[in-house]
Amino acid sequence: MKWQFEMFIFFIDKTCLLHIIYIYLILFVNLSDNAILSNPVAGLMVGILVTVLVQSSSTSTSIIVSLVSSGLLEVKSAVPIIMGSNIGTSVTNTIVALMQAGERNEFKRAFAGATVHDCFNWLSVLVLLPVEVASGLVSYLARVTVSSFQLHSGQEAPELLKTLTEPFTKLIIQLDKSVITGIALGDESMRNHSLVKVWCKSSTAAAQNCSTELHCGKDSDLTWITQNISSQINTEKCRHLFVDSGLSDLAVGLILLASSLMVLCPCLLLIVKVLNSLLKGQVAKVIEGVINTDFPYPLGWLSGYLAMLIGAGMTFIIQSSSVFTSALTPLIGIGVISLNRAYPLTLGSNIGTTTTAILAALASPREKLPAACQIALCHFYFNIFGILLWYPVPLTRLPIRMASALGECTAKYRWFAVLYLLVCFLLLPCLVFGISLAGWQAMVGVGAPFAALTIFILLVNLMQSHSPTHLPKTLRSWDFLPQWMHSLKPLDKLITKTTVLCCSPARLNDPDVVVVTPDTTNIKPESKKQTEQWYDNPALSLPEEISSEPRVFRLRGLERCNSTPL
Repeated sequence: MKWQFEMFIFFIDKTCLLHIIYIYLILFVNLSDNAILSNPVAGLMVGILVTVLVQSSSTSTSIIVSLVSSGLLEVKSAVPIIMGSNIGTSVTNTIVALMQAGERNEFKRAFAGATVHDCFNWLSVLVLLPVEVASGLVSYLARVTVSSFQLHSGQEAPELLKTLTEPFTKLIIQLDKSVITGIALGDESMRNHSLVKVWCKSSTAAAQNCSTELHCGKDSDLTWITQNISSQINTEKCRHLFVDSGLSDLAVGLILLASSLMVLCPCLLLIVKVLNSLLKGQVAKVIEGVINTDFPYPLGWLSGYLAMLIGAGMTFIIQSSSVFTSALTPLIGIGVISLNRAYPLTLGSNIGTTTTAILAALASPREKLPAACQIALCHFYFNIFGILLWYPVPLTRLPIRMASALGECTAKYRWFAVLYLLVCFLLLPCLVFGISLAGWQAMVGVGAPFAALTIFILLVNLMQSHSPTHLPKTLRSWDFLPQWMHSLKPLDKLITKTTVLCCSPARLNDPDVVVVTPDTTNIKPESKKQTEQWYDNPALSLPEEISSEPRVFRLRGLERCNSTPL
């Protein structure tokens, strides 16, 4: 029951993050001005950043559907944001993979399993966003689908796990939906009201008749009128932590954000630890045999599609793709689920997460129902097209190969995982968003040379691997460049030196300090297979009598600090 409790706390924490998103959207974003969001690149980056904060594409797409339903966003402007939400949702399972950094083999598998989601989403966006901007294919198909059905506004989307978590969330924070709705509809007077709900119950006072122009007259001709006056009387206060705090909405949001992140990280760590302890030995072998087994020939190709259905169904029940993929990540790390099987499960979760937005759209008012359903179906079609691009033909399953390469890199340089997180989910989106604000001229001026350089490097790398003789001698390797431009070793040395200085009171440039490392120059692998095994697990790559010797720092013959490089 321990892991169920941790997952329950995880759900509550993510619900609190959703309330934070509402607060900051209302405080800082003027969504009625679509000048920024009409830029598809800016919209894509907004989708990434918002989803990184809320850590759920189901939640962020539901917010987008609500904004489209209220008329604050056009469908055309919302499509890039939906695409960005698909990228941002994979940040959670990538963070979960960091919890297995202690063991290289597990970390390599876990990070590859987490980033296969990233690679799929990035590749899909790189292909489909230009197509959508040029032709409007995704939004057109969604509009045709909506027009072919006689849709009627229905009830609110069914609440599955929210039924369990909402009573606990309401003890922490409650938001006044009337204020949110008023601001969304452009009522500027509502901006002076607090989003934090104080009164949960109220009653309407008895109406009075007034016939004095001084108090009730509104007509310009100064005629006497009779007007009914009614007032709301608050009868019962809400019960949550911030009801009588007197704090501003900004302060409440910051407190909730800090506390949510403080709870989120330990929950993720405990989930990984508990799953590692439960799924060992014979249990792991049984699960591995069931999950990774294919159907008999000639139906083996159906196994992946069945995995997609399972991933979609589980995500629909959980109503969060990030939670489902986060649960998969430690299982991939300990070897229970293979990367080839995790890939279709992840694609299925991408489909399952679209159902939340579709159900939210069906609860929209009648006049806004077509637009809300259209943007929800845009999310669905985006994932369908992505699957058609990167799954049916084995040769096109590039996300698996890209994720495997990232896993190999993190096994060798474990600090690379943190750098990857910062660059892909924070620095790059913020940088591109800032450039996009300067206009399309700045985007072309910066983006075109960068894209050309990236394509050139990819082509040269491809030819170096498969046809080096067709390249000039200089380009057959990158050795003509400074090492820091084509290798991570210089950066690794710098980071290793910095971490050693942090853990050791001795300094590396101290003449009395001698760095002693095992001599591995005479060790030769016995076979190619053994070489691969040693590379997969560098911690076990040396014979026991040598690898057992730690790297030490000695001062006049005395050990000062034992440390291993990152």
